[in-house]
Amino acid sequence: MKNIFKYLKGYRAVFLLAIISIIVATAMQLGTPILIKYAIDSVIGDEPAGNLQFLMDAFGKNLMSVVWLIIGINFIRGVFLFFKGLLSSYAAENIAQNMREKLYRQIQYMTYEHHTKKETGDMIQRCTSDVETIRRFLGVQIVDLGRILFMILMSVGIMLMLNVKLTVFAVALIPILFGFSYVFFTKVQKNFKKSDEAEGKLTTVLQENLSGVRVVRAFGREKYEIDKFEEVNKNYKDLTYRLIEILAMFWSSSDLITLFQSGVVLVVGAQMAIAGEITIGTLIAFITYESMLLWPVKQSGRLLSELGKTTVAITRVEEILNEEIESDQPNEFEADIQGKIEFENVNFSYPDGKMALKNINLTLEKGKTLGILGSTGSGKSTLVHLLQRLYEYEGSIKIDGVELKNIKKQWVRRKIGLILQEPYLYAKTVKENIGIIDKSYDDSTISEAAKIASIHDNILEFKDGYDTVIGEKGVSLSGGQKQRVAISRTIIDPDKPILIFDDSLSAVDTETDMKIRRALSKRSKDVTTLIISHRITTLSEADYIIVLDDGEIIQRGTHAELIHADGLYKRIWDLQKMVV
Repeated sequence: MKNIFKYLKGYRAVFLLAIISIIVATAMQLGTPILIKYAIDSVIGDEPAGNLQFLMDAFGKNLMSVVWLIIGINFIRGVFLFFKGLLSSYAAENIAQNMREKLYRQIQYMTYEHHTKKETGDMIQRCTSDVETIRRFLGVQIVDLGRILFMILMSVGIMLMLNVKLTVFAVALIPILFGFSYVFFTKVQKNFKKSDEAEGKLTTVLQENLSGVRVVRAFGREKYEIDKFEEVNKNYKDLTYRLIEILAMFWSSSDLITLFQSGVVLVVGAQMAIAGEITIGTLIAFITYESMLLWPVKQSGRLLSELGKTTVAITRVEEILNEEIESDQPNEFEADIQGKIEFENVNFSYPDGKMALKNINLTLEKGKTLGILGSTGSGKSTLVHLLQRLYEYEGSIKIDGVELKNIKKQWVRRKIGLILQEPYLYAKTVKENIGIIDKSYDDSTISEAAKIASIHDNILEFKDGYDTVIGEKGVSLSGGQKQRVAISRTIIDPDKPILIFDDSLSAVDTETDMKIRRALSKRSKDVTTLIISHRITTLSEADYIIVLDDGEIIQRGTHAELIHADGLYKRIWDLQKMVV
C-alpha cells in the first residue's frame, strides 16, 4: 500500500474527492432502508415514527411522499457515483500515462548490458499488462476501499440502533469471511505472478517469431515455431486457469457463507417479529442492511485479490524503474573530438567472468583507417563497443588525448557513427529511415547520403522511390540494401569524426564495397574509420590492420606486410584468393 500511495502523488486530492463522492453516495444508499421501515411501520402501520417524526409532521401519512424521497436520495446517489467514476478514472488514466512514459524513459537510459539480458516480450508485458493492472486497481478498487469501510461501519452502526440482538446474529460469520479472504489473497498473489510471467514468455515467443519471420521461412521452421508457441501458450493457459479456479473457489465459498449468514438473519428475525420483539419494517430493514453489509465484506475479498495482482505488477514495474541507468558523472564533459584514438593496456570481461579483451594497445591517428580481422568471438565487436562506452573497461582509452571515461556517453555516441552488420530499420519510408536522426534534413541531403552509400539508384527503382515504406526491420529489403540504408543514415550527419563499420559491408558485393569506401574517403579525408570485416579486399586499403584472436592482438601491420607474414591474415588471404 506504501508503493501504491507513492503512485498517487499529484492526484491524491482527486482521489480524496472521489472517496468523498462515494461516501456521500453510500450514505444516500443507507438511507433507503430506513425510509422503507418508516413507510411500513408508521405510514402503513401505527408504530411511532421516532426520529422520522418530522416527516410525519410535514407530509402526514402520505405514502407517495416517501416514494418521492426515495427517488430523490437515489438521484443524489447517482450524481455522486458519476463524480466518483469521473474523478477516479481521470486520476488513474493520468497516473497510467505517466507510468508508461516513466518506464519508456527508463528503458531508453538503462545500460546496454541490461538490455542484452532482458527478454523483449517480458519488457513489453511489464510496460503494458502490468501497468494496466495497476491502472485498473487505482481506477476502481482503491476508491471502493473507502466505500467498503464506510458501508461496513455505517451498516453495523444503524443495525445496532435498530436491534442489538439481531445485529449479533448478522455479523457472526463476518470475521470468518475476512479470514477466508486473506487466505485467498496470498494464494492469488502467488499464482498471479506465475501467470503474469508466463504471459511475458508468450509475448516473447510471439515477438521473436514476428521479428524473425524471414529466418523462419528460410529454414522451413513453421512447424517448430507453432509447436513452441503451443507449448508456452498451454503453460500460460494452465497457470491462468489455476488462478481462475482459485478465484472461483473463493467466490463460491464466500457466496455460501454470505447466503448462510442471510438465512440466519431471516430465520432469527422472523422469529423475533412473530414474538413481537421487532416490527415487520425493522425486519425488512435488517435484511436490506444485511445484504448491504455482506456485499462490502465479499468485495473486500475481491479487493484483496486485486491488491495481490497489483502488488505483483508494481514489483515487476519497480524492478525496471530501479535498474541502474546511464548517467553523466560530474567529471564528464563534451570534449572536442577530432579522431585520434589510443588504446593502452585495455582489458575487458563480461559479467560472467569471460575475458573478452586482453592487454589491447594501439594508436590510430586522425583521418586514418583501421582494419580489424578475427574469428567469431575474438573480441572485434567488443573493441568498438568500448569506444561508444557501451561497457566500462580497465586500462585507458583516449580520444584526442582525453580519457574516454571523462567524456559524456551521449556526446561520444553522437560523434562516433556505428553501422552494425544487422542494422535495425523502422517500418517507415526510406527517406524517414535515412533522415531519422534529424527531421530537418532536406531531400537533397538525404539523396546525397544515399549516393555515397551506393543505394540511391536502387531506391529510385522502388515503386514509390524515397517514399517507399519498408517493413519492420527492413524486411522488404535485401541484406545489402539494408546495410546501405543504414550507412546512409549514419553518414548523413557530417559531424561524426569517427566512423565504425562493424562488418556492415558483408552483404554487398566487392565492387559496391569498394565504391562505398572510396566515396566516403572522397567525402571527408579527416574522418577516422574502423572497419571490421572478414573480407580481406575490404581491409586491404586500410592504413593499419590488426588481427584479433581470443581477445588479443596477434598480428598488426599493413596489408602488404601481413600477406607476407605467416599467420591468420595470410591464411585467410590465401583461402579467399583461391575462392576468387
